[in-house]
Amino acid sequence: MIVGHEGWSRPSVAGMSDDAPGLLHRLRAPLGAPGWRRTALLRRVAAGLLTVLALALALAPQARGTPVVVAAADLPAGATPPAAALAVREWPPDLVPAGALVAVADVADRVLVGAARAGEPLTDARLTGGAGAPGAAPLPDDEAAVPVRLADPDVAPLLVAGRRVDVVTLGERAGEPLVLASDAEVVTVLPGPLVLVAMPRGLAARVAAAALSDQVAVTLR
Repeated sequence: MIVGHEGWSRPSVAGMSDDAPGLLHRLRAPLGAPGWRRTALLRRVAAGLLTVLALALALAPQARGTPVVVAAADLPAGATPPAAALAVREWPPDLVPAGALVAVADVADRVLVGAARAGEPLTDARLTGGAGAPGAAPLPDDEAAVPVRLADPDVAPLLVAGRRVDVVTLGERAGEPLVLASDAEVVTVLPGPLVLVAMPRGLAARVAAAALSDQVAVTLR
């Protein structure tokens, strides 16, 4: 029994002690607090929930990607990428391009048909020659392969790997040819028509620059 100030008594509620009103007051206090206190409390609760969620995501097993060989730096057309210029990254399976290479060894001694940007995956269609082509030998260290788009597509059927050619373009005077590289070796012929020609590195840059702006042709030896 609880005795009031005026001497009358009232029964206590079953299961509730005499300090229950104080407990209820403490539970209601946050809800009845000023707005800034409620906001601070909600922020703390939200921060705690986000922390728990982040921990759960970190501990959850992650889906493994597919290994893909990518260029670790910008690579020019005609380059034979060294192992240091390549890296293996895991890509989401749905984004892996067809023919993607999965090991650095798959690129050994092969030549880039076109330039590749850093981070770009390398596929079998972007490389030619080297270990990937039957009977093909790696280029000497002092040579590079240059892709040349032929001005006359009818010449392409006459070219085969190993054929010796001269690479020419128009000179400053009309009708006067300018020999860019002599006695170069055909590495392979690709659709386009595009022919990959091996030559000394000193000439390779010259031929590549000319092929960007001028019509280039090859003459058979």
